[in-house]
Amino acid sequence: MSTKTDHNLPTDSSLPGKAFEVRNVSSNDDWKPDPSKSIALPPNRQRLIDDIIALYSMQPTVERVKRYTPDCVYDDQFVYANNRYKMAGQWFGLPKLFKASKNEGYEITRNDPGLIQFKNEQTWTFLPPLTKSVTINALVSLSLDPDTKDSDFIKVKYHKDQANEKDYSHKGIGFWFKQWQADHVSDWMSMPEVKMFEGDRHAGGNDATTYKDGKAFEKE
Repeated sequence: MSTKTDHNLPTDSSLPGKAFEVRNVSSNDDWKPDPSKSIALPPNRQRLIDDIIALYSMQPTVERVKRYTPDCVYDDQFVYANNRYKMAGQWFGLPKLFKASKNEGYEITRNDPGLIQFKNEQTWTFLPPLTKSVTINALVSLSLDPDTKDSDFIKVKYHKDQANEKDYSHKGIGFWFKQWQADHVSDWMSMPEVKMFEGDRHAGGNDATTYKDGKAFEKE
């Protein structure tokens, strides 16, 4: 499998999270991890990955959500959340959709100064009455905050979870739904852990960068 990655990331931490998006174009979507091939990380970066995997595994805490900058972006096939308040709603809201989430393994494939990428395998079990499980392999890209990338508590500017070879164009009805869902979930939740991040609700702005299609690096 070959993957092209456009990761000319900014070094100015004051730029909004959307400026730190990584584009990935792959020849296929075979992203099943092989943990034996995983790149070893220094302790501060391994702690970041441990917290991200815990979030995927439905173990959210306020401290783990603080791994993201107020103006962060979370971008996957179902959600486009463009600030930490919306992000908090997603992580703390997972138990309302799923009974369990188990990490089956991950493989660190890239450890650059401003970027960590890894293949991740996660099994999600739905709440009754469905009670079925689905396992998803994805490529996860974490664009790091330039001001904290070498600190003991690294923060993330842009978190992309890509589950097939096509990247996101950020256009059309699918993207509208991704935004709509993220825009409302946090407001529907009464959890004090989510309310702690309410001050971040306007941190990232509302616009998203659009692209020609999922196979292109070119912006529109």
